[in-house]
Amino acid sequence: MKISILSIFPETFSSFCETPVISRAVSRGALEVELIDIRDFAEGSFRKIDDSPYGGGPGMVLRVDTVSRAIEAVRKEGSHVVLLSPKGGLFNQKKAHEFGKTDHLVLVCGHYEGFDARISRYVDEEISIGDYILTGGELAAMVICDSVVRLFPGSLKEGSAQDESFETGLLEYPHYTHPLEFNGDRVPEILLSGNHEAIRKWREEKSLEETRRYRPDLLETKDFNT
Repeated sequence: MKISILSIFPETFSSFCETPVISRAVSRGALEVELIDIRDFAEGSFRKIDDSPYGGGPGMVLRVDTVSRAIEAVRKEGSHVVLLSPKGGLFNQKKAHEFGKTDHLVLVCGHYEGFDARISRYVDEEISIGDYILTGGELAAMVICDSVVRLFPGSLKEGSAQDESFETGLLEYPHYTHPLEFNGDRVPEILLSGNHEAIRKWREEKSLEETRRYRPDLLETKDFNT
């Protein structure tokens, strides 16, 4: 898989690309990360990437001509171009799996006040990672990359991602490790029983309990026989 990231601050991703999940995928040949500086596609003596908004208002807006040239320079047959935008659809685990099946994912990072609205015509989809505003799309691009690449075979220990939160539409069951008891709080006895079927059922029940307690909204569209 190839992920192309378009940004006016590509240097932001230097440390991110060295993190274990990303670097392992690259070293195995499962992933290619391409960092594109949008500034390289600005024309004119001043090489402007942004300008003040028509109609007035604060901030600077990224220009459609510059950004569209950057997009078209990396787009190829089979590319899926995603604009990171607060008005986009909400990114979730299902979307991470969808993106992971593409051969070439292009992530376009905004900055400053935002994008010229016409840039939307040059992308396939707009995605948001939540109902809040970031200084730029760089952090959102990292979130998406990490969530997609960790699904690659070999990125995590075998089976590690299988029962994670949101994979089944529920939150994950609670985990425990040493010490066995801490300040009077003891690990549930069922986890010490060695009865794998009983442990499996306990984890299913706890997963449902955790979801009901913390994210009841996830249950609204899920069918349960419980």
